[in-house]
Amino acid sequence: MEITLVQGDITAQDVDAVVNAANSSLLGGGGVDGAIHRRGGPAILAACRDLRASHYGRGLPIGQAVATVAGDLPARWVIHTVGPVFSATEDRSHLLASCYRESLRVADELGATSVAFPAISTGVYSWPVDDAARIAIDTVRVAPTQVTDLRFVLFTPDAYGSFERTLDTADPSGR
Repeated sequence: MEITLVQGDITAQDVDAVVNAANSSLLGGGGVDGAIHRRGGPAILAACRDLRASHYGRGLPIGQAVATVAGDLPARWVIHTVGPVFSATEDRSHLLASCYRESLRVADELGATSVAFPAISTGVYSWPVDDAARIAIDTVRVAPTQVTDLRFVLFTPDAYGSFERTLDTADPSGR
């Protein structure tokens, strides 16, 4: 798998699947979630409402992932995952790692070989970007997947810098 970093707008990525850092309601929100819903148009919201009505009446649990159509995005699918809120008193890193593993599992089920990820949980969920970058890169490096083109699309120069430093120093085996 080739891991690349892009500073920019995840909604502009021409990939098989874009990962949405969703809230559990699946009905849109701020940050990446709001941008994906706005640019993707009403088809994404309609698909999320269908999921809520059928399988996820209480919302999507933290660390899990589910796919919908991508509407007007250049991608074919949106993979929605709910990241954990950072806690200084409780280790939730396994939940953040699960977001990446589960998103790749869903990508494999879809047959997606190119996937764009945001920095999950680093916005309003307040996860420190350096730690989030370490968890994300370590997790995707060892996850069994058919994805060959994995992009981290970082909105700010600071997030890009954190992911770049982590990618440059990470053990390629994920240990």
